[in-house]
Amino acid sequence: MKILLTGATGYIGKRLLPVLIECGHEVICCVRDKNRFPAEGIYKHPNISLFEVDFLKDIPSSVLIKDVEAAYYLIHSMSSNVNNFEKLEEISANNFVKLLLQTSAKQIIYLGGITNEEKLSKHLASRKKGEEILGKSRIPLTSIKAGIIVGSSSASFEIIRDLVEKLPVMVTPKWLNTKHQPIAIRNVLEYLTGVLLKKETFNKSYDIGGPDILSYKEMLLQLAEVRGLKRFIFTVPVMTPRLSSYWLYFVTSTSYMLSINLVNSMKIEVVAKDNSLEKMLGIKPISYKEAVRLAFQRIEQNNVVSSWKDSLISSSIESSLSSHVEVPAHGCFFDKREKEITTNADEILNNIWSIGGERGWYYADWLWRLRGFLDKLLGGVGLRRGRTNQYDIHVGDTLDFWRVLAAHKQNKRLLLYAEMKLPGEAWLEFKIINKNEKHFLQQTATFRPKGLLGRLYWYSVLPFHYFVFNGMAENVIKYERKR
Repeated sequence: MKILLTGATGYIGKRLLPVLIECGHEVICCVRDKNRFPAEGIYKHPNISLFEVDFLKDIPSSVLIKDVEAAYYLIHSMSSNVNNFEKLEEISANNFVKLLLQTSAKQIIYLGGITNEEKLSKHLASRKKGEEILGKSRIPLTSIKAGIIVGSSSASFEIIRDLVEKLPVMVTPKWLNTKHQPIAIRNVLEYLTGVLLKKETFNKSYDIGGPDILSYKEMLLQLAEVRGLKRFIFTVPVMTPRLSSYWLYFVTSTSYMLSINLVNSMKIEVVAKDNSLEKMLGIKPISYKEAVRLAFQRIEQNNVVSSWKDSLISSSIESSLSSHVEVPAHGCFFDKREKEITTNADEILNNIWSIGGERGWYYADWLWRLRGFLDKLLGGVGLRRGRTNQYDIHVGDTLDFWRVLAAHKQNKRLLLYAEMKLPGEAWLEFKIINKNEKHFLQQTATFRPKGLLGRLYWYSVLPFHYFVFNGMAENVIKYERKR
């Protein structure tokens, strides 16, 4: 079967794609930026093809998608400006329908949010509006609606994990008593694949959830129990939504915009209605505690397939990554380091591929943490995003407050783009080159300033750069010998 998959580089899309391929389907991945699509492993499968399209702009036509039989709509704009994401959702859904009307699709499968309360947050209301737009097309719609999705590196899971692991005692807003019905990511994928071209589900909407209905407080305490931690939580009625957003933003790895939209949604009870889909598809619901255990197994095995942080919802940039891939050469400041490699060059390459996250930045990590803290104070992404995988890097991945623009292990090159708050733009590039039959590590930091403030910033941090970048280059080479 030929399937159109939107959101292919997002948290759900990256997990759904391998399942569809294993079932023998041919999948056309709709991506806004081809450069963000991985080029290794399952993503090189002959049954996967790419279709570049931005659903917020004019929709192209293509013979490639004419004969698709079903399409998944996994797009949302939750991290956009709190005042405009509703409009963006509407534009995106309308353009998706326009695109699909060019095809022979027999079904749209939509993953949205549970919207059973009369008073909804702007985010949930926009998701409901998107569902209504998709449902008005001549193509049958199957709507799957979920609340909190529990899986390794999902946004909700990481926020709950951050709070539990960092705060032994929590004084929290009263919305922690709101009831929700979390669902394991494995069950979500079972539902999404189970309804594929199943005519009984056409033009129907289903709420899906796990077997447990819990408050956020109960979810925090149960995760703590799974981790063997003792935690104390006190709720107070005095925290405004804005204060709650700041609280989430500074304690967890979430972005500020996402924290605002999450808090607004967290105040709404999200409990699934009874439906027959679970029985129809023969799905066995996974409990919240078991979903948490499965998520940590993935993390401990270093086998996390996707992370919400790798989506641009965790980013401070809104433009395509393609616009940053070419490192500028004019009007920039540079810090270039070149160190001879006297050991195995492949080991040094592995050191480069392990940078950031738990490994750190090889020199003066306390300065990197301070820079991340200052970034948070300025409304940036900070240093807490870490990395999805301890050893593997793909284009589009996050590395703390950097974004991966190029990761070519065969060419021995890694290029990062800064997503921290800066009066300019910054790149960090690592290469292993050959000269005179010797290997060298070439490390280049590039900064393109914006106006006088950008130039003052560069000169003010120049003394720190001298020590940090020089120490980092030296220790990337020495790390294997230290270990």
